[in-house]
Amino acid sequence: MNENQAGRVVILGTGGTIAGRATQANDNVGYVAGQVTVGDLVAMVPALATCALDVEQVAQINSKDMVLGVWQSLVRRVAAHLDRPEVAGIVITHGTDTIEETAFLLQSLLMPAKPVVLTCAMRPATALVPDGPQNLSDAVAVALHPHACGVVVVCAGRIHGAMDVSKVHPYRMDPFDSGDAGALGCVEEAQLRMFRPWPPSVSQTTHDAVRMQRLQGAAAWPRVELVFSHAGADGEVVRALLEQASARAGPLRGIVVAGTGNGTVHEDLLVALKEAQARGVHVVVASRCGQGRIVPHAGQPLPDSAGLSPVKARLALALQLLEA
Repeated sequence: MNENQAGRVVILGTGGTIAGRATQANDNVGYVAGQVTVGDLVAMVPALATCALDVEQVAQINSKDMVLGVWQSLVRRVAAHLDRPEVAGIVITHGTDTIEETAFLLQSLLMPAKPVVLTCAMRPATALVPDGPQNLSDAVAVALHPHACGVVVVCAGRIHGAMDVSKVHPYRMDPFDSGDAGALGCVEEAQLRMFRPWPPSVSQTTHDAVRMQRLQGAAAWPRVELVFSHAGADGEVVRALLEQASARAGPLRGIVVAGTGNGTVHEDLLVALKEAQARGVHVVVASRCGQGRIVPHAGQPLPDSAGLSPVKARLALALQLLEA
């Protein structure tokens, strides 16, 4: 055991398909997410009966509806439990739709020396053969691993790093991929087989207090919008965004454009994005391709996302603007 491993795991529930209910056991898509409590989910996994667990319901939502307030509550509770010396690691039950964004946010803010393991399901708890119980059992095994650290996503026996993971399939039980980097490892009968190092962590503290205070004090995210470059993109969406201030988030502060190929952008859309830059809006380009990253070059007209997917690049820019 290392100094952070004391054998106790905190399980935080936020809802999602893993906590979903359908009216029929053979219905894997017509369910309502976020219906089963995290305590009941834990009770469905006999292997966890002998584990030292603390169970807490932080939220009960469909993760497609994730909002800043839920993230603030989750980050606050994760940080509080990480500071407890008896806690070995944290498991978070979460919906698959935005789990990659939550994982990215937690890793960016906390870089924890203890493991923070997000897990999920593609079938509701009422399914004939639900996948949630095995995923939850695997996640606890990862949280108890003596060398585990950082934020990871565990699903279908695979361990994905927070910075690389993305959802690539809408139905199959193994819906995640880590692109060129590949999975960090896998869980086999509660034993871990690692392929790559754990995510970077900070050994002395569990979080940056200043960044945490800024997040917790925010009434809304800085307004960062996501647009796509595509055939026929004329830039009018960007111009409309520039002219319309949001009552909640205020004026447009940033744009992430999902570019084609190596971050290329339709020439008409690029004109509009340059107009946005001239008005003080931060613009970042990511690639809409599912694999690889933008390879920088001298003629690149916009700053790139340093390998982040469009949705993660949007969060990264919002965090940057929040701290400005």
